[in-house]
Amino acid sequence: MNFVSELENVATKDLRELESCVEDAIKEDSFIYEACAPLINGGKRLRPVLFLLCAGSTGTCPIKSALPLAVAIELIHTASLVHDDILDNAKKRRRVETTNAKYGSQVAVLVGDYLFAKAFQIVAEGNYGREVSETLSKLVKNLCVGEISQDRNLFKIPEMSEYYERINLKTAVFLATCCRLGGIIAGMDKKEIDDLTAYGNGLGLAFQIIDDVLDFFGDEKVTGKALGGDLKSGVITMPVIRALSVSDESEVLRDIVTRRDISDSDVMDAIEIIRNTDAVEYCKMRADGHVDSARVNLPFLMKTSTGLALEQIADFVVDRTW
Repeated sequence: MNFVSELENVATKDLRELESCVEDAIKEDSFIYEACAPLINGGKRLRPVLFLLCAGSTGTCPIKSALPLAVAIELIHTASLVHDDILDNAKKRRRVETTNAKYGSQVAVLVGDYLFAKAFQIVAEGNYGREVSETLSKLVKNLCVGEISQDRNLFKIPEMSEYYERINLKTAVFLATCCRLGGIIAGMDKKEIDDLTAYGNGLGLAFQIIDDVLDFFGDEKVTGKALGGDLKSGVITMPVIRALSVSDESEVLRDIVTRRDISDSDVMDAIEIIRNTDAVEYCKMRADGHVDSARVNLPFLMKTSTGLALEQIADFVVDRTW
């Protein structure tokens, strides 16, 4: 069950239609559909749902006009996941084989490229205008910059400011863009659009921090990913940064996380060291702070069922287990 179905049915009908449209968008080639289907037919749909909620909040944008852009947003997200899995050499996502594990990295690169191209084809055909196209193009550019920065700094311990810069480019900017695009096509004024963007940015920072906690302490059967995946890939996140600053075993942890041949037992040792600190509580405190900041930025006009849904999404982001 997708979490949006719990939001007092605000977006449930739109979500069902979105699911059908996303699937239809990749059916033109049977092999590509087969390669993408496991990723397309799963996930939270957080990004397109944020967009649809914001786009529909003023009642001026019909769902028929918004849906193609929502589909493009989900395809861009899926493309980024396909490329992420190649870089991380990930074998599973959402409890199924990744595209690169099943078909090899060369095919996976092309599948990701196809999804990006398909997304921009949909946007072009929708005639959404220059501002929407520029906003989406800037989003993809920032996703790439974030990935390049991360890849160039694997197995290196970042400053907290460097960590924030990375998660801003990889996650927060995406959620902020979804909210911004919704405000744009809903015809909101600049102040309201900027407020929505700030809401999405705070939400995105919190989302990624909780994601990084779940990488160490989530239930693999629920998250669909193996514990310590980031650590094995050399990606050092907030729980590690915090533990390194307060643990009596910080030197042992430092040796593990900067080691390029991390074993499963190393991962478990790192998790135990992190567990014996306040790292999880610290991360949740940071995430709660970002969500509180996000809520403050909800425009006054959204103190409606849509605004309530966006507040519930904020609650979900910090309380989620997947």
